[in-house]
Parts: sequence; C-alpha cells; structure tokens
Amino acid sequence: MSVVQCELCPKSCRVEPGQSGECRIRVNVDGKLLAVTYGHPCSVHVDPIEKKPLFHVLPGTPILSLATVGCNLHCKNCQNWEISQENPENVSARPVHPAAVPILAYDYGCRSVAYTYTDPVVFYEYARDSSERAKEANLRNVLVTAGYINQDPLEELCRFVDAANIDLKALSDTFYRDVCGATLAPVLNTLVVAKSRGVLVEVTNLVIPTLNDSDDDLLRLCRWIAENLGRETPLHFSRFFPHHQMKNLPPTPAAALDRAREIARGEGMQHVYIGNIQRPEASNTYCPSCGELLIERVRYRVNRNRVRSGKCPDCAADIYGIWS
Repeated sequence: MSVVQCELCPKSCRVEPGQSGECRIRVNVDGKLLAVTYGHPCSVHVDPIEKKPLFHVLPGTPILSLATVGCNLHCKNCQNWEISQENPENVSARPVHPAAVPILAYDYGCRSVAYTYTDPVVFYEYARDSSERAKEANLRNVLVTAGYINQDPLEELCRFVDAANIDLKALSDTFYRDVCGATLAPVLNTLVVAKSRGVLVEVTNLVIPTLNDSDDDLLRLCRWIAENLGRETPLHFSRFFPHHQMKNLPPTPAAALDRAREIARGEGMQHVYIGNIQRPEASNTYCPSCGELLIERVRYRVNRNRVRSGKCPDCAADIYGIWS
C-alpha cells in the first residue's frame, strides 16, 4: 500500500496507509484517499441566514445548515472545537445522502443550504455533491469557510455555490501561522477567485484583543478588501469571546468594534456590520448612494426590508446581494 498525496488544500498532506491528514477525516484506505464523513453530518440545523452571517442573501429567511466533523485549520480560538478538532469516530452523526438535502430543505421551509460550522473544505465531496443536488432543486448554496483550499477544487465547487462568508482572520501571515496553523496567501486567493467566479462574497473578521485589533491591522485589511474585492463587499466585524485554547484574552470591547467599523467606513466600505454584540445601527443595511435605511435588523431578526428587485426604492441604486 502506498502513501497518498492530498491535493485539496495547501497543507498537501502525505497520508500513510490507514492514517488521516491533518483534517482527521480524509483517510488513506487501501491506497485511496476517502472522506470518511461523506453523507454523515454531525450537525443538521435550521438557522436564520443572518447567523452565518450573511446579510445580503435572502434576508429574513431560514437556511438548512450542515456540517461534518473535521477542519484543516487548528485555530486556538475555535468556537466549534468539539466537532472541528475531533476524530470522526468520537462524534455521533446521522446519515443524510446528498439527494436528501434538498428534500430536508423544502420540508423545513428553507430556500437555501449552508455548509458551515466546521469547514466545508474538508467535507468537500459531500458539500459539492449536496450543492449540486440543491441547485438542481432551485435552492441557493452557501459556504461558510476559512477559505483554505487549493484553486482547482475551489473553482469546481464555485460552479454550484451562490454565496460565501469567508473568514479573513488578519492580513498577517504571522497571525495565520501562530493562531491557525495555516498561511495567509491561499485565503486571499480564495476570496479573489470566489468573487471572480460569480459567488457573492461576504467577509468576516473576528477582532481579537492584542492580536489583530490595532488601527494598522484593521486599516490594511479594509484596504485590501476594497482594492481586491470591491467596496460593495459586506464586511462583518465579529466580537471575540474566550474559547478553546485562547481563554487568556478578554472579550473584544465594544469600543474596539465601533472603531473597526469607523475605519472600514472611512476607507469607503459600503456595508460594514458588527456581530456577536448589539451595537446601534451596526446590523442595518443602508443605501450606499443616498444613505437611506434599507434593512432594519435586531440581531438575527429582520424587522423591515425595503430592497426592491435588488435596488434602493428611494434612488434606484443597485444594492449588492442576492435578493430573490
């Protein structure tokens, strides 16, 4: 039996017979690399789509959310570490074949499916096959991902994906190496490739005290997004809470999140949100042209949505998003 080279993500794991890659779920079985969690999600839930977070995709609608065990990153602050950093044999799962995914979605009144919670990169084949079935059933597909994937498999997946919330944890390779066990460049490439392939991209940045929260950190991140993805790209600054192996730091102060939003707006970012904490007006969507309120939110609840056919009803400006 031979060693197998995994070509899915930049880690390029060389997997010995009977062993797995860093993600724990891609196993060398008789010389073939198999994703052993295929068709067996450990989490199946219905969430508000705003929880992903996605604010510019079908606002106010429920989304079927699926995950299997495993992740190719090892973030010290992971909030889902019980499933992302665990071996598949230690977590209960249920059989849900890709063909059953659109049936489940319609049964629960969902117009879309999210591959989320851990990272759909590692359960790639399951996410790809399920999203293909969902697309055939006229459902939208969403990735919630750290974006640590090679370009060829990413482009294949983008054929079936409508939207993605992609983490940009910091514009620092040192941060990625020290905190996540990864590197920055592949994530930046994922963001650019996904946007260029017609995927609606929203970006999340978890603001962690002392690690990625300086004005310079935030300014460089916002400028990169503006220059490479466009100022229309929704940007979510999310509050950090102590988790997993990073319990030594305090939660992000509200003032730091307000400052991050102020910096992003100063760089011309049109849609900047704050998550994991309620801040005045920081969950609302405003027209970037005339400034009028378009979508009013309280946490994950949409109280009012004035977007009509993808446009502002007051000035007819196009609003970036998937609205139907």
